[in-house]
Amino acid sequence: MTNAEMRRPAGAAHDWTIPQDWAHYSAAEHAMWDTLFQRQAAMLPGRVAPEFLAGLDILRLSKRGIPDFDELSDRLMATTGWQVVAVPGLVPDSVFFEHLANRRFVAGRFIRTADQMDYLQEPDIFHDVFGHVPLLSNPIFADYMQAYGVGGQRASGLGAIERLARLYWYTVEFGLIRSGPDLRIYGAGIVSSYGETLFALDNPSPNRLGFDLRRLMRSKYRIDDYQQNYFVIDSFEDLLRETQETDFEPLYAELDCVSDIEIETILPSDRVITRGTQTHGRKASVELAHPPHDASKLAIGDEHGRPDATGS
Repeated sequence: MTNAEMRRPAGAAHDWTIPQDWAHYSAAEHAMWDTLFQRQAAMLPGRVAPEFLAGLDILRLSKRGIPDFDELSDRLMATTGWQVVAVPGLVPDSVFFEHLANRRFVAGRFIRTADQMDYLQEPDIFHDVFGHVPLLSNPIFADYMQAYGVGGQRASGLGAIERLARLYWYTVEFGLIRSGPDLRIYGAGIVSSYGETLFALDNPSPNRLGFDLRRLMRSKYRIDDYQQNYFVIDSFEDLLRETQETDFEPLYAELDCVSDIEIETILPSDRVITRGTQTHGRKASVELAHPPHDASKLAIGDEHGRPDATGS
């Protein structure tokens, strides 16, 4: 279904928001959140950007049970002026950008079931809240997310959403950051995934390349498996500055005149941090070309079935 074909669900407000209805979560749903939280929280120290861990503390996300969006928004609003609003699922790009531009993060309210622990087709509340919201307590990253929303509104009028979606994918969802001599994860698609938290930093398969805005916006990506490329920023300040100081309109026109870059390709101009073997990516491509009867067994990330990086 295209964005133009998406219809606002019954019961959703004009901006596609719905009540979280926190009181109606079951004990099993709260227990699922706790299980996922404990699994990720135990492995993230030393692997995730320290700003993310600080956000967990600021927002008191270690409190047991699914977070109440009203309480979460009160803490966020006092810290960076953001709030979390519930939506029924994927939303049109225009709705997504409008919320980000006004410092509102849209989150699904449902949580996965036990048989979806490591994969589900649509991002759930654990991905959206645990993965994304802690960094919204960081003033620099919070400003970046708002700037992305404003940029998305402009990109919509320029027919360039696909280009801008790649920026979101390779930073907000699957970004790495330098921390002294080491690399850390910060993208929500990694942070909320047990398997990709390990894969992104430890596996020899993926390329890890220095952040380059033009190169990144020409780069294809995978939605069906772990990433074959990760782009590494030096700091959130650098990421915000580069995106704020770039005039995207002529950049979009420039990129329309060049071809996309295939996933495995490393260019002579790339700043290569790790040249990956690409073993995992090639194996997954072969398996997808010859799927078993139960093709869902191939999907191993938290949200790699997600069709659109901007439709959170």
